[in-house]
Amino acid sequence: MKTLIQKVHLDNLHSFSCREYKTPSFETSWHKHEEYELILITKGSGTLLMGDYIGEYKESDVYFIAGNLPHCFRKQHPKMIASAIVVHFRKEIFGQTFLTLPELKSINNLLKKNNGIQLHKQLKNRISNQIRNFDNSKGFPRMQLLLNCLQEISSSAQYTVHTHNFANAAEQINPTIEVILNYSFKNYLQPITLNQVAEIANMSIPTFCRFFKKNIKKTYFDFLQELKIGHACQLLVHTDKPILEICYESGFNSWAHFSKKFKELKQTTASAYRKEFTRY
Repeated sequence: MKTLIQKVHLDNLHSFSCREYKTPSFETSWHKHEEYELILITKGSGTLLMGDYIGEYKESDVYFIAGNLPHCFRKQHPKMIASAIVVHFRKEIFGQTFLTLPELKSINNLLKKNNGIQLHKQLKNRISNQIRNFDNSKGFPRMQLLLNCLQEISSSAQYTVHTHNFANAAEQINPTIEVILNYSFKNYLQPITLNQVAEIANMSIPTFCRFFKKNIKKTYFDFLQELKIGHACQLLVHTDKPILEICYESGFNSWAHFSKKFKELKQTTASAYRKEFTRY
């Protein structure tokens, strides 16, 4: 079974890590770690699971993930090359009193929250540039870069909170979840019954439903619907296929159901979503 509690290794010269992860080391199971994570996607696209959030990620996206918040990035295609620059740090590196200084109030408030957020607009661009500079920085300038990133994020409104104070983040992850997620990612475009997935989890259907909702904070069928909509979003952005074709290719049997679910999850129509991402 894959390791679900990830250990972030440090060398003797640094108090926090900054590394580039590229296929295959980019791919991770549903996991968590004590460290906060600041991640810049430098190549690839796919699906992000972060707490109770399911959505699509793409190149140039930047996320800030609280410590102990479960998450994983899944590539759009198995053969796709994906990479990211990832900064991992613990709150303890700042000591007991440093963050209580009045000048650092906004950073302290940011680190108290158990959120998963996505950066946007000018904030995303500024933080992306600073993340790329970590590798060439040493000593005090490297720590200064981290503080600058946290100050800019904590004092900005240019981000979306995708996961807000995810419940039970400190609990141990049950490894059965990874088995279920792997099966779901391989088969979500095909019909899946509760009986099938409950058998894979070696549980009765009622036990499985309770187990899944406790761990992912949503029903299994809601989870599948979000995976399908995420797939549709990828096709809307990266292909010229007609939206009706995308509807059926994403595992929906009804245009009305697809349209209703898309608007419910994305707060816009599929056609408007496509226009928004093809303007640039």
